[in-house]
Amino acid sequence: MPGIVLVGAQWGDEGKGKITDLIAHDFDFVVRYQGGNNAGHTVIADGKRLALHLIPSGIMYPNVTPVIGNGCVIDPRVLIDEMDMLEREGISTERLLISGNAHLIMPYHLDLDGASELLLGKNEIGTTRRGIGPAYQDKAARVGIRVQDLLDPAIFKLKLETVLVEKNRLLERLYDLPTYTADDICAQYLTYAARIVPHIADVSTLLNDALRANRGVLFEGAQGTLLDIDHGSYPFVTSSSCTAGGATVGTGVGPVAINKVLGIAKAYLTRVGSGPFPTELFDETGETLAKIGGEVGTTTGRSRRCGWYDAVVVRYAAIINGLTDLCVTKLDVLSALDNIKVCVAYDYADKLYGTVPETQTAFHHATPRYEELPGWKCDISGCRRFEELPAAARDYIAFIEKLADVPVSMIAVGPSREQTIMRGWRL
Repeated sequence: MPGIVLVGAQWGDEGKGKITDLIAHDFDFVVRYQGGNNAGHTVIADGKRLALHLIPSGIMYPNVTPVIGNGCVIDPRVLIDEMDMLEREGISTERLLISGNAHLIMPYHLDLDGASELLLGKNEIGTTRRGIGPAYQDKAARVGIRVQDLLDPAIFKLKLETVLVEKNRLLERLYDLPTYTADDICAQYLTYAARIVPHIADVSTLLNDALRANRGVLFEGAQGTLLDIDHGSYPFVTSSSCTAGGATVGTGVGPVAINKVLGIAKAYLTRVGSGPFPTELFDETGETLAKIGGEVGTTTGRSRRCGWYDAVVVRYAAIINGLTDLCVTKLDVLSALDNIKVCVAYDYADKLYGTVPETQTAFHHATPRYEELPGWKCDISGCRRFEELPAAARDYIAFIEKLADVPVSMIAVGPSREQTIMRGWRL
């Protein structure tokens, strides 16, 4: 049984939650390896629409153990609220396991995140203001507080008192915000500990033992390749490694354990927040995609920017992640269009780019070079086999496949589990 990484091949919001939910039952473990509650995975199962932000989508299956890895940052209040929501829906969270090495998001992280964005003004990054970036900053600065610190109240308070010396000065003197006391935060967070501590586990050992025993592990990425802290459209990125390589660092599993990397890409393109977007549409077509596609962020509620499918971005994602398979989602949304454009390259400063430009300036000012394909103008949401799709839709998929140089193994033609065409997908 393989270890498979599932990653976003664009700027996030590609439909990773649906696909994870679709294939999770074939695995023993589903693992989140990076990010925090700045991610949002919408799952539709048994007629219920559930928004998950921290807990892996595999929680929907009783045979799957959901795991939050060390590469994640956790807001304990959000985690507990999500657990309570699932329990109300009759979905047990007893199986959930959490790495003790994952870092905690503290109240001051949220304050600093929002205040920093306000200070940047028109140059804001477009964060979700959930405290993610400041939590990762503390992790890198070695002053972070981890999940395992909840096991020892004395250690938790000592670390908190140490870090509050700096944080309170920042809050008060730079941002003119209220400060915190260690006692107040301890009273809140040590209450959370009662719910979280029973789920703490040695995730690295657990997953390595499972893979050696030939048990299946699905590593579920959040955000998308172009939001990766190293390989994304910096500085308009997230604060963690959301590419396939992040799965090994964020769980403690070696790269030789990864057998496949499944990239998820929408049949068009969306982006939330600031940053370059060469194929963005500002016309009626963009509005149509947003309306039919329901393009509102699961986590933020912000409208997503919409544009044509960008083969340059997906080709880049295929290289960076080592994609072995591609899943194209929301193909049905394009059914409303007479003609469909695909960006096949960029032009900038008399140079043609077949992959994402090496400089921020070139990417920001790149002009897309398009090829136009005919639409199919019919409802495809009921198709369950590739051969049932109209010829124009099959040609569109074949074109995407050729440009990415990665086989399209799955095609989603609607939001529910069953609205997925399996086309050569093999574990």
